[in-house]
Amino acid sequence: MPTPAVDHPTVPVAAQDVPALRTLAPGPTDPVARALAATLDELRAELVAIRRDLHAHPELGRTEERTTRVVAERLRAAGLTPHLLPGTGLWCDIGPTVVATGARRIALRADLDGLPLPDTCGLPWASVHRGITHACGHDVHTTAVLGAGLALARLAAADGLDVGVRLIFQPAEEVQPGGAIDVVNEGGLDGVGEIFSVHCDPKLDVGLVGTRIGPITSASDEVTVTVTGRGGHTSRPHLTGDVVFALGQVITQVPAVLGRRLDPRSGVNLTWGAVRAGTVHNAIPATGTVMGTLRCLDVRAWERASAVFEQAVESVVAPLGVEVEVKHQRGVPPVENRAESTEVLEAAAHDVLGPQSVRLTEQSLGGEDFAWYLTKVPGAMARLGTRMPGGHTFDIHQGDLQVDERAIEAGALLLARAAHLAGRRAVS
Repeated sequence: MPTPAVDHPTVPVAAQDVPALRTLAPGPTDPVARALAATLDELRAELVAIRRDLHAHPELGRTEERTTRVVAERLRAAGLTPHLLPGTGLWCDIGPTVVATGARRIALRADLDGLPLPDTCGLPWASVHRGITHACGHDVHTTAVLGAGLALARLAAADGLDVGVRLIFQPAEEVQPGGAIDVVNEGGLDGVGEIFSVHCDPKLDVGLVGTRIGPITSASDEVTVTVTGRGGHTSRPHLTGDVVFALGQVITQVPAVLGRRLDPRSGVNLTWGAVRAGTVHNAIPATGTVMGTLRCLDVRAWERASAVFEQAVESVVAPLGVEVEVKHQRGVPPVENRAESTEVLEAAAHDVLGPQSVRLTEQSLGGEDFAWYLTKVPGAMARLGTRMPGGHTFDIHQGDLQVDERAIEAGALLLARAAHLAGRRAVS
């Protein structure tokens, strides 16, 4: 079936609109890195235009139909053959096959979905879809992986790619437990030996990369506690289970219990986001609910946390004459970067962004479903600087997020070089 045409918007972009990355970083000296840099410098204006197009037309998780078409069309135009996933998302193979080289592919991963937030960036390419925006930088991730793929495809055509590369454009990263599971279940990691990705970091200047060995993000689960009782008058709390008081004990005591039952070095964090109970001053309600997130930096503590959490809730409310229901929605495990893969990313950054381009990044309690890939194959994620040097520090998951679009070229070059280095190591 022919792919429908994509309605690209008229968004102002020209080569001079976004300065070349070389204005920030010294040019690479390695011949392959120079070739990759030359290709991406040539593609810079087009990649910026694609990113602005995606930003103007964000789509929520598992509805990324147009975004998938945009990526697939550009890959086909480069002579590649994307494999469309059921629903949304795709992967695309480049270069030698596993059979030909005896080495497993190197994967580069991007995420396609936006967030249900209003776009307040005020730029010409602001979202045309009310209440949806790319507030986490997935438009940058997608364009960076696309650019890396186009550069690697040109390298492969010149017989300069030692091992096959798989580009993964996954749906629904922002949806728990994440679209990465969809990709894995559809065979997206078959034949893959190592995987890399980047994530926008608006606290880092463009041209810089943040890395860390071990956990770089947190496990992130959703928890809901519902307490029920008979209800009654506030003048007679002894005649009914006091739901509001019980919720108060859950809110204050359960986090403290987790801190004593789980290793404090595991970074366990339980934070409540919503509490609902009652409607008037003088009536004890019959039901109430508190909802929050349970996060953990250590996968072994994460595996224990569910049972400990449920036991803590039940023990806290046991003396209060109420019934309790606990729902624990497992989300994603921590992203644990392998040391060897992190070293590849750092070497790639030194090659293409300069010897001072790498920073030690902090651990984040945010969740990232890239972690699911790392439960199957080794790999690493790097933080990609998106802040204009000397400019305002934005934050992700905020509608006013703006990025220095030189980050697209930086991310593409970093990932392309990492894939080349990892591939060369795999066949050596």
